[in-house]
Amino acid sequence: MKGTAVLMLLGTVGALLGGAAEGQEATPRRQPGAAMTLYTPEQHDLYDGRFVLSAGRVHQVGRLRDAPGWDHMGNDAAGVHPVGGTVEINVNEIDNTGRFVARLEIPEGELTIEMDRFNEFSPCQDGGIAAFIFEHGDSGCGDTNWPKTLLYVAGWGFGHATLNGTTLYEDYQIHFMVTQGMRDRETLEVNYPLLNKRSAAGAVNPAAIQLDFFIRSPEGDDRNDPTRAVFDHFFAMEVTWR
Repeated sequence: MKGTAVLMLLGTVGALLGGAAEGQEATPRRQPGAAMTLYTPEQHDLYDGRFVLSAGRVHQVGRLRDAPGWDHMGNDAAGVHPVGGTVEINVNEIDNTGRFVARLEIPEGELTIEMDRFNEFSPCQDGGIAAFIFEHGDSGCGDTNWPKTLLYVAGWGFGHATLNGTTLYEDYQIHFMVTQGMRDRETLEVNYPLLNKRSAAGAVNPAAIQLDFFIRSPEGDDRNDPTRAVFDHFFAMEVTWR
């Protein structure tokens, strides 16, 4: 319970992170309209960069071999269904090293997704692993598929997947992110874009926390959402810090 309370507190202050004034340019660590400043991790003398987490209550968006024209964002939760399995994260944000592995039980069998190497695709990704930054929405970092949220820790890079022990994907892009609650606790819907917002804060619930991760092909397909030939998307509604 103590760890959960700490996470909820972090989520609350995270929504206010930055101390920027209205009209100021958005950056991964400063957002216009934020009313509170928080020290960055590297300002702390005791920061070791290690994030050791596990996640459960995993859901898949769509299916593994849906016909082209699919929606694997799943913001309306219409194609979301629970799957078995767990996710393990043990990374060092300072060194951009560590491990991400998801072992999942899906209708087709046992799916394993594993990061092979971390890689920075844009400067805000800080070498491939970043902690305590804003991403998505109008944050100025990442795409607008998701609402703006504080990332407690996130990783980007390349990896592989196996299905029932046989290689399914090789050298595909992988991204994971531990965020404030983007999905409703009960309906699993993402209320985004949120109408009549009171402030520039993201359309998230800072009292909740979740993990999203996906593996995607380098090849695109404009019929799909997102526009990749492969975009296998999962999220977990329970995250445990160790």
